[in-house]
Amino acid sequence: MTKIIVTAQVEDAAAWEEGFRTNGEIFRSQTVYRVEFTHNEANEVAVCFEPEDFDRFMEIFGSPATGEAMEADGVKRETVKVYVMDKEFTP
Repeated sequence: MTKIIVTAQVEDAAAWEEGFRTNGEIFRSQTVYRVEFTHNEANEVAVCFEPEDFDRFMEIFGSPATGEAMEADGVKRETVKVYVMDKEFTP
């Protein structure tokens, strides 16, 4: 499975996390069944997704429903960055 890292600035990290945890239906529709995330005191968040269907994930990630959820959770949309992990090495 492909890993996708999403980073963003949020209005308030604690409030973001509370709202983020209510988005299970959206994540399941994106074929995501486990989400790892963190945030810091500067209200920066990083989220790791491993969708079963990359194309489905990206389709729904760009949907109005996802945008509305991000807005409700206090995500500053102009700061969202998406990284698709496509390289690896074994040290």
